[in-house]
Amino acid sequence: MSILDNIQNKQKTALLKVAEILRDTKGSGRALLVGGCVRDGLLGIPAKDIDIEVYGLDADAVEAALKPHFRLDTVGRAFGVFILKGLDIDIALPRRESRIGPKHTDFKVEGDPHMSPEEAASRRDFTINAISCDPLTGDMLDPYDGIPDLKARRLRHVSEAFSEDPLRVLRGMQFIARFDLTAAPETIALCRQLSPEHLPMERLWEEWKKLILKGQQIRKGLNFLKDCDWLQYFPELAALDGCEQEPQWHPEGDVWTHTGHCLDAYAAHRIGDEWEDLVVGFAVLCHDFGKPDTTYTDDNGRIRSPRHDVLGVPIAKTFLERLTRQKKIFEEVLPLVEQHMRPLALYRDGAGDSAIRRLAARVKRIDRLVRVAHADKNGR
Repeated sequence: MSILDNIQNKQKTALLKVAEILRDTKGSGRALLVGGCVRDGLLGIPAKDIDIEVYGLDADAVEAALKPHFRLDTVGRAFGVFILKGLDIDIALPRRESRIGPKHTDFKVEGDPHMSPEEAASRRDFTINAISCDPLTGDMLDPYDGIPDLKARRLRHVSEAFSEDPLRVLRGMQFIARFDLTAAPETIALCRQLSPEHLPMERLWEEWKKLILKGQQIRKGLNFLKDCDWLQYFPELAALDGCEQEPQWHPEGDVWTHTGHCLDAYAAHRIGDEWEDLVVGFAVLCHDFGKPDTTYTDDNGRIRSPRHDVLGVPIAKTFLERLTRQKKIFEEVLPLVEQHMRPLALYRDGAGDSAIRRLAARVKRIDRLVRVAHADKNGR
C-alpha cells in the first residue's frame, strides 16, 4: 500500500503538484512527506494533516515557486514555514534548533535548505516519526529504523536531542495509547531524567487531550508515564497507585488499575463528538481521585471509601488546573465526578422521573453521567 492511498484526493493532488513544482525549481528542489502522515500511512490510518519538508531551496525560492499556484499563509515564513490555505498542508524547510535556556521558547532556530534528510530526521522525537517519503517516486527514507520499530510496535527515541523538549514524554504517553506501542528501555531511562517544570500548561493540555480523544489503550499510556517516574508531577494520579479497594467489588486491584480499565472501557465507546468525549473522558480519569484520602478498613475487614465522590471534586479541580484554565472544563467535568455514584444509587432505590430530572440538572446532560457510570462499571 502506498502512503498516498491514505491521503484525501484533494490533498494528494495538491501535494503532488507541490512536489513537481519544487522539483522543477532551479532543478534542485525535493519535497518529502514527513512525520505523522507517513507514520499513519504505514499503519493504514487516513492522514488528515500533511507535512512536507523541502530540501535544496531557500524560503524565497519556495514562496516564489508556489505563490502563483496556491493560497499561501506566510505567517511562519521567518522560520521557513508555509501553509497551503484550505488544504491542511504545511510546508517547511529543515531547521537547526539549539537550546539556549530552560524554557520551551529558549531555542535558537535556523533554517538550512542544504541539510540532509537524515540530519533533519535526527531532530525528531521518535523513530516512528522520523520516516520520510518521496511522493513522486514512493521512495522511503528511514535512517533511524522507524519502519522496523513501527512493525514491532516499539517506541524508541531518535537521539539524545530528545532531551531538549520534555514534552516528548507526554507525546510518548499518547502515542503508546493510540498505537499500542511498547517503549524501549533506553527511552524510558532517558525520560526519567526529564521533568515538565518549564512546560506551559497549554502544551501539556494538548497531549492530554490527544490521550483522552485518540487513545485506544489509555491504560497503557498512563503506565508508560508511571514507568518514566512522571507520576510525581501529577500527584493526584500518583495517589491512586497502591490505593486498595474492596476485592468483592473490585477484583481487578487498586484504584490505579481500576482507573486504567475504566479509561479503556470509555475509549471503546467514544461517540465521536470531541467536546462530549473530552468531558466524559476527563471525568472518567478523575472520578476516583477522592479514594486515597477516604479509604479505610472497617472493623469487619472491609475496605471502604465513604463520600469519595464528593470529596474527590477539589482534588480533580487541582489536577485539571495543572492542565487548563478553561472554565467550561471545570463546570462540566467536576459535576460528573461528584455525581458518578448516583446512577447506580437511583437504580437501586427505584427512583422516579423527578429524581432523575434533578440529577440531570446537576450534571447538565444525563447521558454524560451514564457514560461515566458505564465506564466505571466496566472497569471492574
